Amino acid sequence: MAIKFIKISVVYFVIGVCIGMYMSMAHNYTLTPVHVHINLLGWMSLAVAGLVYVAFPSAAQTTLAKVHFWLHNIALPIMMIGLAFLVTGTESAEPAVAVGGTLMVLGIIIFAINVLKNVKN
Repeated sequence: MAIKFIKISVVYFVIGVCIGMYMSMAHNYTLTPVHVHINLLGWMSLAVAGLVYVAFPSAAQTTLAKVHFWLHNIALPIMMIGLAFLVTGTESAEPAVAVGGTLMVLGIIIFAINVLKNVKN
């Protein structure tokens, strides 16, 4: 699981940087919240989780790690697409942000449980 976390984090990094480059070239910073969240929740959070799982392979081999991976990677696109629509004026996208955000929180709580339960000396 560790390698999957690290590889998918790099995909989010590329997406986040491309959004940043687009905003800079267009001089339109409306998507700043999407850019920031993709870089933080996609690139950094998943990379750190992957490194935790490299350091503690027993935690990476759990069902909790798999559930975290899938929840995180289902939630983030839903939340970011909803947020992109929301910040560009489509208020009806709020439920997508709420659903994605809720799934994201659940995924992070599962990661925390996994770390607390399975990361040992």
